[in-house]
Amino acid sequence: MIGDPEARDILARADLLCSAEKVQDAVRRVAQEINAALAGKHPLVLSVMGGAVVFSGQLLPMLEFPLDFDYLHVSRYGNAQQGGELHWKVAPRENVRGRVVLVLDDILDEGETLQAIKQRVLDLGATAFYSAVFADKENGKTKPIRADFVGMELSNRFVFGYGMDIHGAWRNLPAIYAVKERE
Repeated sequence: MIGDPEARDILARADLLCSAEKVQDAVRRVAQEINAALAGKHPLVLSVMGGAVVFSGQLLPMLEFPLDFDYLHVSRYGNAQQGGELHWKVAPRENVRGRVVLVLDDILDEGETLQAIKQRVLDLGATAFYSAVFADKENGKTKPIRADFVGMELSNRFVFGYGMDIHGAWRNLPAIYAVKERE
């Protein structure tokens, strides 16, 4: 957690990677892809708290089919900038059994968290698993999972905004920013 002056300083020095308009275009495109793929399946949609809250809140009204909604809460980051041990705060529930499940997350970085979610959901008896991430970070590493639906690809920088935070701040930004690279 950082204070207001430090958070404002980070934003003032950050690079704008993607405008709010481009963010909204990406969300609309993902919604169209999901509508085409999941129409008639009445999926259970699980939002990964807290990063996916903005993406989920804007994506859900664009989905044109009946769905059920729930959430899960798992993290490898906390307020850190590098992934660590997986912490389940709210695990997927038994309501996934026999269901088509769509998991919404903010960013696919190393893929460990989304892979663990997929394994847990399938172990609980889901009939199919789909994932949608707002962003896929191109970090040059082989990931254990690929998302079915991706809003945009981002370079391998520490990004924040649109649900993604920096030291707990700036999830509420409508655009995507990156921490300034050292000169």
